[in-house]
Amino acid sequence: MTPSLWAVPLQVTTVLEDLGVRHHVGGSFASSIHGVPRQTQDLDLVAELMPGHLAAFAARLQADFYLDEEAMRRAVERRSHFNLIHHATGFKVDLFVSGASAFDRAEMERAAPYPLGEDPPRSIRIKSAEDTLLRKLAWYRLGGEVSDRQWNDILGIVRTQAGRLDLPYLLTWATPLDVADLLDRALRPERKDSDP
Repeated sequence: MTPSLWAVPLQVTTVLEDLGVRHHVGGSFASSIHGVPRQTQDLDLVAELMPGHLAAFAARLQADFYLDEEAMRRAVERRSHFNLIHHATGFKVDLFVSGASAFDRAEMERAAPYPLGEDPPRSIRIKSAEDTLLRKLAWYRLGGEVSDRQWNDILGIVRTQAGRLDLPYLLTWATPLDVADLLDRALRPERKDSDP
């Protein structure tokens, strides 16, 4: 992914950093980094936003992004999500307010900086390969296990990260996330490309 494609996400993450809000990138951006790259015009961003952050967050972004402050407040209260849409490019940021579960905390802790370039040096925090895989499996299940795109992202991570995935970590969380059977299917070496 070229540094220019990160320009819009960096506008948002820079504000979060300035406000001291922990965050990381997930979704298709993370799976493209850990697996097979694919084009996307939106970004899934997870952030530990609190009510006290919202006024400054909105003030810093409202000139360049469409945002709905009431939707932002509801998302923080309900730990759900809201959208930011960049006026000039139409690029969409789906900002998910971080949940309170042990897994939510673990994936925030495990997220790591991903370098975007040296001039100037910039990086962005990306969800780990294991956490990206587990979330993709959960979304695949939630969607009725019919999305070829999600499953291909899952297989892309498994193949690209072959031998590097932390299997004990994956197995620790697969059962509480109700994806143990899907994880087993994704990791099965004898599977065929046409398997769902």
